[in-house]
Amino acid sequence: MAAKRIHALVKGKVQGVFYREFTRREAEPLGVTGFVRNLKDGTVEITAEGEERQLKEFEKKFRKGPLMAFITGVDVKEEPATGEFEGFDIRYS
Repeated sequence: MAAKRIHALVKGKVQGVFYREFTRREAEPLGVTGFVRNLKDGTVEITAEGEERQLKEFEKKFRKGPLMAFITGVDVKEEPATGEFEGFDIRYS
């Protein structure tokens, strides 16, 4: 199957609650590649690539988040896959 890519912005109480680590731990066993990072406005950005079924399962997990997160919104857009990622990383910017 062809690889797909999604770009997501997660809003709510998603910083300081281990959201990035949760996201990385959920991506790896699914074989999803990409990254997660905090943005200055308090949201979390996720860019992920994988097969459609992998991304759908991953999206279910990051829409729920870890126990202490309180998600108020998730904006997901599909983008062309680039194949640039080797794993799934937490980025610090």
